[in-house]
Amino acid sequence: MGDSTDEDDLRLLVVGLDAGCRPILEPLFEADEIPTLERLFETGTSGPLESQIPPWTASAWPSMYTGKNPGKHGVYDFLSFEGYDWDVVNASHVRERPVWELLSEHGLTSVVVNLPVTHPPREFDGALIPGMTAPENPPCHPTGILEDIEMACGDYHVYPQSTDAPAQSIEGYERTIESRGAAFRYLCRRMQPEFGFLQFQITDSVFHERPGDKEAIEAVYRAVDRQLAETIEETDPEHVLIVSDHGMGKVTGTEFRVNEFLRERDRLEVQSGGEGMPDWSTTWRKDLLEGEDASEHEESVLEKGMNVAAKFGITTQRVANTLDRVGLKEPIGKRVPNDMIRAASEQVDFPESEAYVRSKSELGVRINLEGREPNGQVPESAYEAVRDELIDELSDVRTPDGEPMFDVVAPREAYFDGPHVDRAPDIVTVPADFDNAITADVGTSQFGEPMEPWNHKQTGIVAAAGSEFDETVPIEGATIFDVAPTICALFDVPIDAEMDGTTLPVIEDGTEAEYPDYEAGPISATDDGAVEDRLSDLGYL
Repeated sequence: MGDSTDEDDLRLLVVGLDAGCRPILEPLFEADEIPTLERLFETGTSGPLESQIPPWTASAWPSMYTGKNPGKHGVYDFLSFEGYDWDVVNASHVRERPVWELLSEHGLTSVVVNLPVTHPPREFDGALIPGMTAPENPPCHPTGILEDIEMACGDYHVYPQSTDAPAQSIEGYERTIESRGAAFRYLCRRMQPEFGFLQFQITDSVFHERPGDKEAIEAVYRAVDRQLAETIEETDPEHVLIVSDHGMGKVTGTEFRVNEFLRERDRLEVQSGGEGMPDWSTTWRKDLLEGEDASEHEESVLEKGMNVAAKFGITTQRVANTLDRVGLKEPIGKRVPNDMIRAASEQVDFPESEAYVRSKSELGVRINLEGREPNGQVPESAYEAVRDELIDELSDVRTPDGEPMFDVVAPREAYFDGPHVDRAPDIVTVPADFDNAITADVGTSQFGEPMEPWNHKQTGIVAAAGSEFDETVPIEGATIFDVAPTICALFDVPIDAEMDGTTLPVIEDGTEAEYPDYEAGPISATDDGAVEDRLSDLGYL
């Protein structure tokens, strides 16, 4: 990183490490695996960066790039719900102004690559290639820029692809990471931006797909470090911010199946036969088991085996091991239809239930409220009483070891404020130390061992290096809401007074201003099976 103030140089490079945190980085520093990142942390200043609730990708990155909580920007999860229908969230669900659009309004150019929930992009001065929740070959800004990138840099995929290398192989991860860096550098050469935001998602995905695989984790971070080194060498940024949306760590506590808990208290109804809403805990990755047409099957050892597997809420990542465990090695190589799985299990009957968990990663319980949901079961007059009862019941839950299941069970207003609080779950449930986990499973025992041995933690990281950053000041008490105000302050752009964060202590506070309401435009559907499969593969759905 140079001290040049040449007008062609990048003034600020923000590097997003999804799930980056000290417990992951420190062993890599000690082993000299990631010298570029280590140098930035050593020469600059750094500290913990607290995520929000829920500390999950699809909601946390919009909170970071708008500087506002989900009650203001409107995204709480990978899914958005309308009545009992759902869709994967996209940028049109984000109802607040991204920081690069704010910079654009003040005459500054930005390049944004791979940031989640940024598809479809809007007009601004610069370029954007969207990340997670976008479909493959997504519309980018400006139109046609992705084709230019592929002509200059080679194939570009939003998600790791098996055409280049097995998607979950180390080589597949490395190629995906390389394409991020190459695309970003190409756009910087072309756009000569003042601001750049380059995000790496595989630093999170590797823990979901290859949990605890030291070789894969080291390879992923080495690849990121190489791309960061090349990017700094070419763009010569005056300032660098390293940020993460949350942390990552082992989950060694208890998994709590909240819907089964609600069912046993007669608050939730179930149905079988595959006609109910999708039970994402038993979704199987379509392209793992391939061969026969999904619609052509007969009662067989395969189906009987699936019936056994479905009783245990098998997740995508465990499919092969589970088939082996129930004595069914033969089906690998055959397609197993999702409908068969759902037919062999019970699903939540959402319209007939009083309360339920719709999605585990929004960390909350929704009440089936009359007048709000199409077939609401709880009268509006009883809403507060029912919610208070549920909060008390959930607060009292103890794990089989006698420990509290949750650190906090609270009404949504305790965590969110803004015009879109009504999109949040009615009750927020925060697992104890994030060492416990919740799922939306039903038809299984209330408690069990976590199906995902690694998962999100609330504490991520931030590091700042650069000529205008006070690198002698330790960063303490920072949150993801502080990143957008800090970006504004560095560029002398008035900070939106509605932002929930403050500038990091490495730079003087900027001035605040009232901005006009953001004209977000109509919400568009994602409705993309490949996106849903990818999120399911990672255990998010």
